Formats: sequence, structure tokens, C-alpha cells
Amino acid sequence: MRAVVQRVTQASVTVAGRVTGSIGPGLLVLAGFENEDTQADIDWMARKLAALRIFPDERGVMNRDIVEVGGEILAVSQFTLYAAVKKGNRPSWCRAASADFSAPMFQRFVMALEAVLGRPVPTGVFGAEMQVSLVNDGPVTLAIDSKSPE
Repeated sequence: MRAVVQRVTQASVTVAGRVTGSIGPGLLVLAGFENEDTQADIDWMARKLAALRIFPDERGVMNRDIVEVGGEILAVSQFTLYAAVKKGNRPSWCRAASADFSAPMFQRFVMALEAVLGRPVPTGVFGAEMQVSLVNDGPVTLAIDSKSPE
């Protein structure tokens, strides 16, 4: 499982002209899956996101996590995180899991996030053409892979 995480002051996702999810301060999480991903990858990622100390404390040092600051998470499915661009100029999606596999994995990921946060997590619409708007705070952007937990 891969995620691109951005600390935001606000973010929203729109599908067909309708906002399907929006948050104030917190994290925008773009999440992608490959066929080898399991519930363990989902649980690890949810715990990692909840524990990331990337919010400023009273001295301005990134030392607080999303739970401590009362932030929100907006989760958006993003199969393009598994693009292969090494050969040629047209990305290959061969490592991205199919929609049949990814859709339930994404739902399980959202449920895992809700469990660690203790509140609902707004989302986009799986498989839809989405427009994501955000104000990146910092800017802080992280790429996290459950298969390479550095």
C-alpha cells in the first residue's frame, strides 16, 4: 500500500460538480493498492498516519500528531501511485491492483482510519473522475509505502 500524505489547512474532493468530502486542518491522504496488499498493510498505514508527528507544537516544532491537534483526514483512492515510468513516456499501471481488489481495500482502509481517529473520514468516490483541491500547509508532503516502512 502506498500513500501520499499532505498536511493541509483545508481540502476537498468534488465529483461531477458535487463535493463528496471536505476537511479543515488535517491530512489529505491519497491511497493506492497493489495485489499483494493485506489487512496488515492497511492497519500499519492507519496507525502510522495517526501517529505521524508532523503538526507544530507551541514552539513551532513538528512534534504533534493528528489526534493531538484534533485534525481531520480526507482519504482519496489513487491507483496512479503505482505508475511505472522507468521505460518510455507512457506510465504503466501493471502494479496497481484492479478495481475489484482495490475498492474493498480502500473501504477497509477508511474504516481503519475511522477506528484510530474515533470519527468519520470523508472520501472521494472510488473509481470516479475527481477534482481534489487543497491548501498544503508548510508545505508538508510525505510518500509512505507499507512495503518499505522507513
